[in-house]
Amino acid sequence: MKVNTTLSVALCGGTALLLALTGCGGDDTGKKRDEWAKGVCDRAAAQITKINDASTALSKVPSSGDPATVKAADSQNFQTISTAYASLAAIFNAAGAAPGDDGPTYQKNAVSAFTGLSGTYAGLKKQTDALDTGDRRKFADGLASVSANLTTAVSQGRRQLATLGKGDMGTALAAQPGCRRVSDTASPSASPSAAPSS
Repeated sequence: MKVNTTLSVALCGGTALLLALTGCGGDDTGKKRDEWAKGVCDRAAAQITKINDASTALSKVPSSGDPATVKAADSQNFQTISTAYASLAAIFNAAGAAPGDDGPTYQKNAVSAFTGLSGTYAGLKKQTDALDTGDRRKFADGLASVSANLTTAVSQGRRQLATLGKGDMGTALAAQPGCRRVSDTASPSASPSAAPSS
Protein backbone atom coordinates (compact mmCIF):
# COMPACT_ATOMS: atom_id res chain seq x y z
CA MET A 1 0.00 0.00 0.00
CA LYS A 2 1.83 3.08 -1.18
CA VAL A 3 1.16 6.10 0.97
CA ASN A 4 2.25 9.69 0.78
CA THR A 5 5.56 10.90 2.17
CA THR A 6 4.05 12.42 5.30
CA LEU A 7 2.33 9.17 6.24
CA SER A 8 5.46 7.17 5.54
CA VAL A 9 7.49 9.40 7.83
CA ALA A 10 4.80 9.00 10.48
CA LEU A 11 4.93 5.24 10.15
CA CYS A 12 8.69 5.08 10.37
CA GLY A 13 8.57 7.47 13.28
CA GLY A 14 6.10 5.30 15.15
CA THR A 15 8.50 5.31 18.07
CA ALA A 16 8.82 9.07 17.99
CA LEU A 17 8.90 9.27 21.75
CA LEU A 18 12.40 7.85 21.51
CA LEU A 19 13.77 10.69 19.38
CA ALA A 20 13.31 13.79 21.53
CA LEU A 21 16.94 14.26 22.46
CA THR A 22 17.75 16.69 25.25
CA GLY A 23 20.06 16.64 28.26
CA CYS A 24 20.08 13.94 30.91
CA GLY A 25 19.99 14.44 34.66
CA GLY A 26 23.15 13.86 36.61
CA ASP A 27 21.78 13.02 40.07
CA ASP A 28 21.38 9.53 41.53
CA THR A 29 17.80 9.26 40.29
CA GLY A 30 18.98 10.37 36.88
CA LYS A 31 21.63 7.64 36.80
CA LYS A 32 19.10 5.00 37.81
CA ARG A 33 16.73 6.35 35.19
CA ASP A 34 19.41 6.08 32.52
CA GLU A 35 20.18 2.50 33.56
CA TRP A 36 16.48 1.63 33.40
CA ALA A 37 16.20 3.25 29.97
CA LYS A 38 19.24 1.36 28.69
CA GLY A 39 17.79 -1.94 29.84
CA VAL A 40 14.51 -1.19 28.10
CA CYS A 41 16.08 0.11 24.91
CA ASP A 42 18.55 -2.73 24.56
CA ARG A 43 15.60 -5.12 24.49
CA ALA A 44 13.38 -2.82 22.43
CA ALA A 45 15.84 -2.23 19.58
CA ALA A 46 14.90 -5.38 17.67
CA GLN A 47 11.19 -4.59 17.87
CA ILE A 48 11.74 -1.00 16.74
CA THR A 49 13.68 -2.31 13.76
CA LYS A 50 10.81 -4.66 12.89
CA ILE A 51 8.31 -1.78 13.03
CA ASN A 52 10.51 0.41 10.84
CA ASP A 53 11.18 -2.33 8.29
CA ALA A 54 7.52 -3.35 8.07
CA SER A 55 6.43 0.27 7.81
CA THR A 56 8.87 0.88 4.98
CA ALA A 57 7.76 -2.30 3.24
CA LEU A 58 4.13 -1.30 3.67
CA SER A 59 4.78 2.07 2.04
CA LYS A 60 6.29 0.35 -0.99
CA VAL A 61 3.48 -2.09 -1.77
CA PRO A 62 1.99 -0.87 -5.09
CA SER A 63 -1.74 -0.40 -4.67
CA SER A 64 -2.22 -1.01 -8.39
CA GLY A 65 -0.65 -4.46 -8.20
CA ASP A 66 -2.36 -7.81 -8.15
CA PRO A 67 -5.06 -7.57 -5.44
CA ALA A 68 -4.17 -10.88 -3.80
CA THR A 69 -0.49 -9.94 -3.66
CA VAL A 70 -1.23 -6.47 -2.27
CA LYS A 71 -3.61 -7.93 0.31
CA ALA A 72 -1.09 -10.53 1.47
CA ALA A 73 1.75 -8.00 1.73
CA ASP A 74 -0.31 -5.43 3.63
CA SER A 75 -1.69 -8.08 5.96
CA GLN A 76 1.76 -9.46 6.73
CA ASN A 77 3.20 -6.00 7.44
CA PHE A 78 0.29 -5.01 9.68
CA GLN A 79 0.75 -8.27 11.60
CA THR A 80 4.47 -7.63 12.02
CA ILE A 81 3.86 -4.13 13.35
CA SER A 82 1.10 -5.30 15.68
CA THR A 83 3.27 -8.08 17.10
CA ALA A 84 6.24 -5.76 17.56
CA TYR A 85 4.15 -3.19 19.45
CA ALA A 86 2.82 -5.97 21.67
CA SER A 87 6.40 -6.99 22.37
CA LEU A 88 7.29 -3.39 23.27
CA ALA A 89 4.38 -3.32 25.71
CA ALA A 90 5.68 -6.54 27.26
CA ILE A 91 9.20 -5.14 27.51
CA PHE A 92 8.02 -2.02 29.34
CA ASN A 93 5.78 -4.12 31.56
CA ALA A 94 8.61 -6.48 32.49
CA ALA A 95 10.99 -3.60 33.17
CA GLY A 96 9.03 -2.51 36.22
CA ALA A 97 8.33 1.05 37.24
CA ALA A 98 10.83 3.61 36.02
CA PRO A 99 12.88 5.46 38.67
CA GLY A 100 11.38 8.71 39.95
CA ASP A 101 8.08 9.83 41.39
CA ASP A 102 6.31 9.60 38.05
CA GLY A 103 7.96 6.27 37.13
CA PRO A 104 4.97 3.99 37.79
CA THR A 105 2.65 6.28 35.86
CA TYR A 106 5.08 6.53 32.95
CA GLN A 107 5.42 2.76 32.76
CA LYS A 108 1.67 2.28 32.88
CA ASN A 109 1.15 4.85 30.13
CA ALA A 110 3.83 3.30 27.94
CA VAL A 111 2.37 -0.19 28.27
CA SER A 112 -1.09 1.18 27.53
CA ALA A 113 0.10 3.11 24.47
CA PHE A 114 1.98 0.19 22.92
CA THR A 115 -0.83 -2.24 23.70
CA GLY A 116 -3.28 0.12 22.04
CA LEU A 117 -1.10 0.48 18.95
CA SER A 118 -0.79 -3.28 18.73
CA GLY A 119 -4.55 -3.60 18.77
CA THR A 120 -4.95 -0.87 16.17
CA TYR A 121 -2.64 -2.60 13.70
CA ALA A 122 -4.27 -5.95 14.43
CA GLY A 123 -7.54 -4.27 13.46
CA LEU A 124 -6.00 -3.01 10.21
CA LYS A 125 -4.82 -6.54 9.46
CA LYS A 126 -8.31 -7.89 10.07
CA GLN A 127 -9.81 -5.24 7.80
CA THR A 128 -7.23 -6.04 5.13
CA ASP A 129 -7.88 -9.78 5.38
CA ALA A 130 -11.55 -9.12 4.68
CA LEU A 131 -10.88 -7.29 1.38
CA ASP A 132 -12.54 -8.77 -1.72
CA THR A 133 -9.80 -9.59 -4.22
CA GLY A 134 -12.24 -10.94 -6.78
CA ASP A 135 -13.51 -7.52 -7.81
CA ARG A 136 -10.90 -4.86 -8.51
CA ARG A 137 -13.30 -1.97 -7.93
CA LYS A 138 -14.45 -3.36 -4.58
CA PHE A 139 -10.86 -4.10 -3.68
CA ALA A 140 -9.76 -0.54 -4.52
CA ASP A 141 -12.60 0.88 -2.43
CA GLY A 142 -11.72 -1.39 0.45
CA LEU A 143 -8.05 -0.55 0.21
CA ALA A 144 -8.88 3.16 0.28
CA SER A 145 -10.82 2.55 3.50
CA VAL A 146 -7.86 0.73 5.03
CA SER A 147 -5.60 3.60 4.00
CA ALA A 148 -7.92 6.14 5.62
CA ASN A 149 -8.02 4.12 8.83
CA LEU A 150 -4.24 3.81 8.74
CA THR A 151 -3.93 7.58 8.48
CA THR A 152 -6.14 7.99 11.54
CA ALA A 153 -4.23 5.30 13.43
CA VAL A 154 -0.87 6.90 12.69
CA SER A 155 -2.14 10.30 13.79
CA GLN A 156 -3.50 8.93 17.05
CA GLY A 157 -0.36 6.92 17.66
CA ARG A 158 1.90 9.91 17.13
CA ARG A 159 -0.06 11.90 19.70
CA GLN A 160 0.24 9.09 22.25
CA LEU A 161 3.92 8.61 21.65
CA ALA A 162 4.64 12.33 21.69
CA THR A 163 3.20 12.43 25.20
CA LEU A 164 5.54 9.63 26.25
CA GLY A 165 8.47 11.51 24.72
CA LYS A 166 8.14 14.34 27.23
CA GLY A 167 9.74 14.65 30.64
CA ASP A 168 12.76 12.99 32.20
CA MET A 169 11.85 9.47 31.09
CA GLY A 170 11.31 10.48 27.48
CA THR A 171 14.68 12.18 27.56
CA ALA A 172 16.41 9.17 29.11
CA LEU A 173 14.94 6.79 26.53
CA ALA A 174 15.81 9.12 23.65
CA ALA A 175 19.47 9.13 24.69
CA GLN A 176 19.77 5.37 24.23
CA PRO A 177 21.03 4.09 20.85
CA GLY A 178 18.65 1.13 20.97
CA CYS A 179 15.68 3.47 21.07
CA ARG A 180 16.91 5.69 18.27
CA ARG A 181 17.03 3.14 15.49
CA VAL A 182 14.31 4.85 13.51
CA SER A 183 14.58 4.72 9.75
CA ASP A 184 14.74 8.04 7.96
CA THR A 185 15.27 6.67 4.47
CA ALA A 186 11.73 5.84 3.39
CA SER A 187 10.11 8.55 1.32
CA PRO A 188 7.95 6.92 -1.36
CA SER A 189 6.04 8.96 -3.85
CA ALA A 190 2.30 9.25 -3.43
CA SER A 191 0.07 6.72 -5.10
CA PRO A 192 -3.14 8.43 -6.31
CA SER A 193 -5.23 5.33 -5.70
CA ALA A 194 -4.06 4.74 -2.16
CA ALA A 195 -2.67 7.97 -0.76
CA PRO A 196 -4.96 9.51 1.87
CA SER A 197 -6.65 12.68 0.80
CA SER A 198 -5.73 15.92 2.51
